[in-house]
Amino acid sequence: MTTSRIPGRHRAARPGTRRPAEKQTLTAAGQAGFAARGVVYVLIGALAVRIALGSGGGESADRQGALAQIAAQPFGKAMLWALVVGFGCMALWRGSRAVLGRGPRRKAASRALDGGRAIFYAVVCWATATYAAGGGQGSSGNAQSRDWTASALELPYGRVLVGAAGCVLIGIGGVLAVRAVLRRFLRQLDTGAMSRRTKQVVTALGVGGGVARGAVFAAAGIFVLAAAVRFDPREAKGVDATLRSFTQTPVGPWLLVAVAIGLILFGVFSFASARWRRM
Repeated sequence: MTTSRIPGRHRAARPGTRRPAEKQTLTAAGQAGFAARGVVYVLIGALAVRIALGSGGGESADRQGALAQIAAQPFGKAMLWALVVGFGCMALWRGSRAVLGRGPRRKAASRALDGGRAIFYAVVCWATATYAAGGGQGSSGNAQSRDWTASALELPYGRVLVGAAGCVLIGIGGVLAVRAVLRRFLRQLDTGAMSRRTKQVVTALGVGGGVARGAVFAAAGIFVLAAAVRFDPREAKGVDATLRSFTQTPVGPWLLVAVAIGLILFGVFSFASARWRRM
């Protein structure tokens, strides 16, 4: 009787012992993903600053431009593959939150949002791997935006679909900016593990970076909406062209400088998220 119970106890203990290991694995995946995101945002912001100051040349202030910058560095190929791993880890972490997330706060909308983010980062991972393997990046982000918009406009009710997509982007940008101003991101961070000074710095990074990121989303949405209204796919712009459009405002290139610095701040905030985010 006694010996027959021992295997059962071992079998019952195994799931419990797996959970800490699984949690550690997913935590490490999330940390790697946030670090990869931080690298790309810092580089995009730095490229945008150079463009605003007139020293960007033919560089592109978007993810493709960031990858090109990394590839040009010593050990660039290794760094690109590190980003591939990071983006793959982010897709894994987001997907796990969509499928395995527990608790009353994990509503269907939150799961769907994480699922969408998982798909997005999986696509980014694949595109980065293609570039790292020497497959090139294909057409620029600006050209891709125009091509996708042109294809969508040819669909039945395509004008409505493109207009709705523009409104969604504008809405996302507004939500990102408002949540940043309200400091909602602090709920996702382990602020108890931070010193007072560190919390102040991370808060400033999150607010400044979140507002800048929201502004880029909203501006891109405005261009997509304009493409629908004017039935002209050339109105749609990628990240690079959207950022460059800030130089055409009354304040000139200084608005782009401000937004670019904000994107750098968001990149640094991503590094902070890798350290203090509740995974």
